Amino acid sequence: MADTIQLRDFADHPALQRPKRTTRAEKTVEHTLGWDEPTPDPASVNVDGFDFVDSEYWYRGATLPIFARMREEAPVNFVPESFVGPYWNVTRYADIMAVDTNHKAFSSDAHYGGITLQDMDDDFMMPMFIAMDPPKHTVQRKTVQPTVGPQQLKRYEELIRQRTEFVLDSLPTNEPFDWVDKVSIELTTMMLATLFDFPFEDRRKLTRWSDVTVNRENPDICPGGEDQWRMELLECLQYFQSLWDDRINRETPGNDFISMLAHGPETRNMPPMEYLGNLLLLIVGGNDTTRNTMTSSVLCLNKFPGEYDKLKAQPDLVPSMVSETIRWQTPLAHMRRTCVADTEIGGKLIRKGDKVAMWYVSGNRDHRQFDRPDDYIIDRPNVRSHMAFGFGIHRCVGNRLAELQLRVLWEEIFRRYEHIEVLAEPERTSNAFVHGYTWMPVRLHPK
Repeated sequence: MADTIQLRDFADHPALQRPKRTTRAEKTVEHTLGWDEPTPDPASVNVDGFDFVDSEYWYRGATLPIFARMREEAPVNFVPESFVGPYWNVTRYADIMAVDTNHKAFSSDAHYGGITLQDMDDDFMMPMFIAMDPPKHTVQRKTVQPTVGPQQLKRYEELIRQRTEFVLDSLPTNEPFDWVDKVSIELTTMMLATLFDFPFEDRRKLTRWSDVTVNRENPDICPGGEDQWRMELLECLQYFQSLWDDRINRETPGNDFISMLAHGPETRNMPPMEYLGNLLLLIVGGNDTTRNTMTSSVLCLNKFPGEYDKLKAQPDLVPSMVSETIRWQTPLAHMRRTCVADTEIGGKLIRKGDKVAMWYVSGNRDHRQFDRPDDYIIDRPNVRSHMAFGFGIHRCVGNRLAELQLRVLWEEIFRRYEHIEVLAEPERTSNAFVHGYTWMPVRLHPK
């Protein structure tokens, strides 16, 4: 494995200029790690009660060694003080599974706070079916599920391939460009536009709303703070309300998400903020998982060149490689639950009302479940047991679509390119929820 990727050639090329970060004059979040401070040695960190909310650790890619120690020394531990309030860290695969599959004891309902460690605001509550318990969760999930069901996936595959061909054929060769923007964002945004039957020329609005949703405290995304965050999400609602009005007046409903919600018996009368909540769930779920895994797949194959050679020699391993990338990357770092009945997990008693962070990103690196978990092994025998999509009633509704998009992308890459070379370490997201990348320069080497 190549631990880091050194800047290569074209040093003065515009595509290789790292994005500038906004200087945070007045921090809206208390950081335990200052922007100008060196990253602490993981061996020196007190892992029992470590607060993972600090975005700077995620931006630097400094969390995994801390999770590794925590899994061994304090796999279930309590964080008494944090910007988001007290919460429990759950870091081992089996313990996360015990929480994720027990929705009766561990609720995701918005009225308990939702699915992220930062509680929903009482005056800006956005219920969504992933932040609901049965029976309401069940009927809303079933309403939209046909849009990403097996029959629709068969219809989507040709369209996905055509768009992938178009995007790849428009890329420059033998010179740098940003893979995140030109490929990962473009392909996922095209797919989102299809899923919503969204005006294609406005599709980048979907990317923007996804970024805003999960970056409320990030001055690079929301320099206006919470006021800007609320304003842009209400603009999203206003835009989608016009699409709802259009779909509700159609005699024959379409197969898109909005038509399903507008005509579904259990969803046609949902309040506006519940509509917004479900929209943002579907936008973020459809955008961030696929976008960041498309980038990570290229990065992983550069960091593990032996696996790249293996894949070139055995392209039938692409589906397995896709699953291994999703495990290795884990594009959503955590999901939150709220304990609704005193329950023991990993030998610790979690009290009713306590927040619990299921750190999927840690569970997917647990050696008790995966041999050599920090290595990227494209033919890993048990790779589909990864927990990046969650388990239980809240397992990602679009997981098969994400896998399809990634498989098609790599099938088309192999038809065109001998190699995709990553030219510098990527820029990471500053976020304890979405675990991904904002910039990664590459160079294509055609066949």
